[in-house]
Amino acid sequence: MRTRIRKHLRTAKYIVYKETLIDFKEHFWTFIGAFFGVGIIGLLNSKYFTANDNLFLIGSFGASSVLIYGIINSPLAQPRNLIGGHVLCAIVGVTIHKLIPGEVWLSSALSVSISIVLMQITKTLHPPGGATALIANIGSAKIQSLGYLYVLSPVLSGATILLIVAIIVNNRTSHRSYPNNKKWYRVWHRYRR
Repeated sequence: MRTRIRKHLRTAKYIVYKETLIDFKEHFWTFIGAFFGVGIIGLLNSKYFTANDNLFLIGSFGASSVLIYGIINSPLAQPRNLIGGHVLCAIVGVTIHKLIPGEVWLSSALSVSISIVLMQITKTLHPPGGATALIANIGSAKIQSLGYLYVLSPVLSGATILLIVAIIVNNRTSHRSYPNNKKWYRVWHRYRR
């Protein structure tokens, strides 16, 4: 019995040790990507808009940064998911807000739930997209007044900036490669038979 307990303890120590190893190179590139991705959007925001507008910088970009700079091999972090998820959810969020403008609880719940299902159907699942749909409903009056322009700026423009920075930063070293499919932009070839 004692031998078995000791063996389990050694196994547990090994697993805890392996799971808590610090890879400084990985953390460095994650920091650089997130800093420049969000920093460029924030710089554009501060140069062209007042602090109260916040038109380029939305909260869901922080969560996207975790995926595309920190967990770069995740299917949820790939370009199709990043761009498609954000844009689809922004369209849904704005549409639902226009259909049900007075009931924030209902428009918010519908926006997020419809967005998730549509991302599943279109295979563009990107968790921060749910926040993008929610922001269209609970965001400031300035964001809500944008209507469908919200889809183009901040959502599409910001997601594109994040993607460009991710492609540049995540491919600077030999141990990081992003995206998984290097021909991700060739959408039209996927549907040939």
